Amino acid sequence: MQIDKLRGKQLDQLFDAMLTLKNREECYRFFDDIATMNEVQSLAQRLHVAKMLDEGQTYTAIAKESSASTTTISRVKRCLAYGNDGYRIVLDRLKEDEQQE
Repeated sequence: MQIDKLRGKQLDQLFDAMLTLKNREECYRFFDDIATMNEVQSLAQRLHVAKMLDEGQTYTAIAKESSASTTTISRVKRCLAYGNDGYRIVLDRLKEDEQQE
């Protein structure tokens, strides 16, 4: 894992902090304080791209809807195919939540 290079007390603290958030509003407040608008937008865009790739959308459709570059789309696709299943965990859980609603 690439993130292993960053593994340590500070990153553990960040992840532990994120795990304490109880709802969407708390997430908005935390991310507003901790990240720039561009950082938050980039993270949200990557997740949206992952969801669209998972649904079988084409690069053209994804680029048009998400405004993501083909480089970003390719990077996300590579993570979906060869990554550490982080996207897969989240996408599957989001699908489960949607089905329960």
